[in-house]
Amino acid sequence: MNMRDRIRDKIIEIETFLEELESVLPSNFEEYRQDFKVRSIGERYFEKIIEAVVDLSFFLINERKLRQPEHEKESFDILEENGIISKELSSKLSDAKGMRNIIAHEYGKIDDELVFHSLTKELIPDVQEFIKQISNLK
Repeated sequence: MNMRDRIRDKIIEIETFLEELESVLPSNFEEYRQDFKVRSIGERYFEKIIEAVVDLSFFLINERKLRQPEHEKESFDILEENGIISKELSSKLSDAKGMRNIIAHEYGKIDDELVFHSLTKELIPDVQEFIKQISNLK
């Protein structure tokens, strides 16, 4: 399988994760807060989506033979430096990666309201924007 195919397959995987997440997320925080199953699903999808976005960024870096990042968050900086994604999006994806680490490693108590806001107002639109920006690449 060539890198182009791997990139395409990863985009499809991410789009599937986004659809699945959106299908279970309630429209308001109160419903989210009251249902531990939905909270667990939201947190898990946050992790899966960010991991897949990081994988995709590495595929793009490798395909274009760009410098290798020293850590995962740096992959977004490299894509930005090379005009593949915007500075604003690079910053948002780095923030999402940081949030993913908090969820995955449970540093202290997870703030459900912050996670719900991050999922609905940041992660979903930011990842959709990421796919849009990289889909325009030739």
